[in-house]
Amino acid sequence: MTPDPVLLLVEDDESDVLFLKRAFQKAGATFRLQVAQTGRDAIAYLAGEGAYADRSAFPAPTHVLLDLNLPEKPGLEVLEWIRSVPALSGIHVSILTSSRESRDLRRGRELGAECYLVKPMSFAVLLDLARSLNEWIRTGQIPPAWEWPAEVSGRSTK
Repeated sequence: MTPDPVLLLVEDDESDVLFLKRAFQKAGATFRLQVAQTGRDAIAYLAGEGAYADRSAFPAPTHVLLDLNLPEKPGLEVLEWIRSVPALSGIHVSILTSSRESRDLRRGRELGAECYLVKPMSFAVLLDLARSLNEWIRTGQIPPAWEWPAEVSGRSTK
């Protein structure tokens, strides 16, 4: 039996959290949304430790939407930790960040993120993103527009 989808949003900006929650609500998302605001909180949540030990209140996520610029522990270190824990190998991780740095993009891919998304500047685009995220969580299919660029994926551009 497949568990009900749970998305762990790892985001320290309260405005971004609020806008994403609104976008998911407008998109008709039916998954459970949990939030961790620091890299250390994300690891504690994923490990089910401390304040996050009660799995009925803090269910194990099936998906993680990870910012890179986090207090206490950067997102790429969180991703590296996730991928080092065999029990978490089935978790789908996508990066959602304001960083457009190619080194962040490459490192996210190397560490096993499924996609790298840049935070949109308008609510209309955020709503489209929320709809796509909802579809991805429901179906397991990453939208073609989210595929890694050829220079990061190793595919030929010819």
